[in-house]
Amino acid sequence: MSGSKRKEVITFSDYDSRGARRVEAIVRTFTMIVTIAMMTLVLFLLAYLFVRGVGSINWQFLSDIPRDRMTGGGIWPAIAGTLWLIALVSAFALPIGIATGIYLAEIAKPSRPVRVLRVAIANMAGVPSVVYGLFGFAAFSLALGFGKSLLAMGLTLACVTLPVVITATEEALKQIPNEQRQAAMALGCTRARTLGKVILPTALPGILTGAILGLSRAAGETAPILFTGVAFFAPVATDVMQPSMALPYHLYIMATQPTTPAPHIVWGTALVLTGMLSITNAAIATWRSAKRRKLQW
Repeated sequence: MSGSKRKEVITFSDYDSRGARRVEAIVRTFTMIVTIAMMTLVLFLLAYLFVRGVGSINWQFLSDIPRDRMTGGGIWPAIAGTLWLIALVSAFALPIGIATGIYLAEIAKPSRPVRVLRVAIANMAGVPSVVYGLFGFAAFSLALGFGKSLLAMGLTLACVTLPVVITATEEALKQIPNEQRQAAMALGCTRARTLGKVILPTALPGILTGAILGLSRAAGETAPILFTGVAFFAPVATDVMQPSMALPYHLYIMATQPTTPAPHIVWGTALVLTGMLSITNAAIATWRSAKRRKLQW
């Protein structure tokens, strides 16, 4: 039988592995096609926005107030109002959201109150933004007496941002292997020191990603601030109890006029808002990548 050819034996496991490889190749190809399509669409939108709006960008447009019934001048009060809102949302939403995410991931034990809290966070993430506006008007403008002000707008947008920050923080902490916690505690670290010196620094890139996503959403929202203090025209606010302009509302007002009197302001405002968010996201993404490479080493 030594000169005879051996028959190849094909088992069911061979068929399973071949099928799995085919499925993997199909999924990988589909994912690549979808990614390229989405990137192409995003780049096209950014390029179109840049071409239409770059002609409006100059120092006067960025530093002057609106003039001639919003058909001339600049958008500085809207830029300043948006920066005010980002600062207020950061002050309210980030500490509460990150602390809640840490509690759910590292401290909370399975119980009925914890399950209720998770359901509440999930429900908050699905509430339409205009409902947040009505809630902010009832709770902050009327009940707490803040009226139409930056403070009421900031608190309302903080409520919009909280579910994103909480979920991102919890998921980032869950990605940390338990071996790191056990190794730190085996060396004599307390649970609090392990959390502060080992877990949080490792999870910081993921936490920061969620924070930036939440702040970006807040900076681009219009509906939550409609009832709580945004103004069609107002000077640059000097304290949080004043109403203020904001870039997304200014863009909404200018773009929804029956006949747009100043299309260059519309496209310029859209480019400024998109540019602010894009530059911030790019800077944070660069820092996050550097931080992750440092942690890997």
